[in-house]
Amino acid sequence: VQLQASGGGLVQTGGSLRLSCVASGRTFSTCIMAWFRQAPGKGREFVGVISRSGSSLIYADSVKGRFTISRDNAKNTVYLQMNSLNYEDTAVYYCAADQRGIWYGSNFYYASKEGQYDYWGQGTQVTVSS
Repeated sequence: VQLQASGGGLVQTGGSLRLSCVASGRTFSTCIMAWFRQAPGKGREFVGVISRSGSSLIYADSVKGRFTISRDNAKNTVYLQMNSLNYEDTAVYYCAADQRGIWYGSNFYYASKEGQYDYWGQGTQVTVSS
């Protein structure tokens, strides 16, 4: 699976952006898909994850209520809708795929581990200005 993230850019505080991640290959619908981000000088941080069907989601507390992950398996695409953006959301955003496809249940710990994910996109920069 190859992942291509796009949609990043410069946005003002309080604004919105929608990121997309398109996957190549026929196995997209069998993969759990996640978003991570990495701010300057910091480690990679889990943002959220969506199950194969899209019916289950887990979010980091820092984005809960502001960000929404969705997917369109017919288009091999996962989305990250980001609303009410603030300076702390400035980061490079990465999409990732877990090809095992076994849902984490309510287990935030495992869902948020980078090692759970087999494939990564190249990242797209989001910059929030005041």
